[in-house]
Amino acid sequence: MANIKDFSNEASLRINRYFSDSFKRKKVREIEKNTTTVLEVSREYEVSTTAVYKWLDKFSRNRKRGVKQVVELMSDTRKIQDLKARIRELEQMVGQKQFEIEFKSKMIDIAEEMYGIDIKKKLGSRPLPGSGSTGKTTDGK
Repeated sequence: MANIKDFSNEASLRINRYFSDSFKRKKVREIEKNTTTVLEVSREYEVSTTAVYKWLDKFSRNRKRGVKQVVELMSDTRKIQDLKARIRELEQMVGQKQFEIEFKSKMIDIAEEMYGIDIKKKLGSRPLPGSGSTGKTTDGK
């Protein structure tokens, strides 16, 4: 169980810190530009989120004009943007591979026509007679 001594020790460890107005303005601009979030500022500088929201009320340009800001987690926004970029990259790769497959298929068709042989063998088909594979081993068995 906690004693009063424990609480008094914690209180003595706390230090009142003061941040300059220029520092607060800088952090508010970062929040407005969505380069950081209230929670990130709060954690990084060990300040309550309430204090950061007070900075926003005092120094925000948007709040003075009555503009509402959509607050969204940057990690989610970045993840979505990264995933969309990855999807575009993968779609491009799939398109390139499809082009290669069609090109190779056409080349095989042209080679079959030119040389009169069946290059596209069906799965499980037997080798043609005279192709060197008789099923016998070299020792005559």
